[in-house]
Amino acid sequence: MKSANINTDDLPLVQTQPGHSWRGAELGPRIGANGMGATVYELPPGEATFPYHYEYGCEEWLLVVRGSVTLRDPGGRHQLGPGDLVCFPEGPEGAHRIENTGDEPARVMLLSTKQRPAMAVFPDSGKLLVFSGGEGDDVIVRKADAVDYWEGEA
Repeated sequence: MKSANINTDDLPLVQTQPGHSWRGAELGPRIGANGMGATVYELPPGEATFPYHYEYGCEEWLLVVRGSVTLRDPGGRHQLGPGDLVCFPEGPEGAHRIENTGDEPARVMLLSTKQRPAMAVFPDSGKLLVFSGGEGDDVIVRKADAVDYWEGEA
C-alpha cells in the first residue's frame, strides 16, 4: 500500500507570479493513482492557486482542510472553511478561483479526474490551455488568435 499525508508540513514551495504562490504536492503519483488526481495546496494569506478558469475533460472537487478561503464561481464570491467540499463540473458552470483572503495560511485539496486530452478556459483573459496527454504538445493560446479550419492546409 502506498500512502500520503495531507497534513504534512514538508510541502515544496511553488511561486508562479505575485498573487499565485503556494506550497503543494501532487498526491496521486505518491499513492500510485492513475485515474484520479489529488493535490494539496497551502496558500499564504493573499495568495491564490490559479486564475479564474473552467475545464473540459476534467471534473474537480475542492476540500478545505485548514483555514478559510474565498471561492469565486459563477454565482459570486463565497467564504469556505474546514470541511467544506465543492464540486466543479465540466464547462462554464464549474468555473472557479481559490484565494486565501484570511490572515493565516489555508490548506486545500483539489481532487480531479485525469482525462487527457483536456482543456482549461480562462474567461477573464480569453485564453485556452490544451492538455494533450502527449509529450510537449500542451499549448496555451488566445481565443482571439483562432484561425480557420483550413488555414495552412493544402
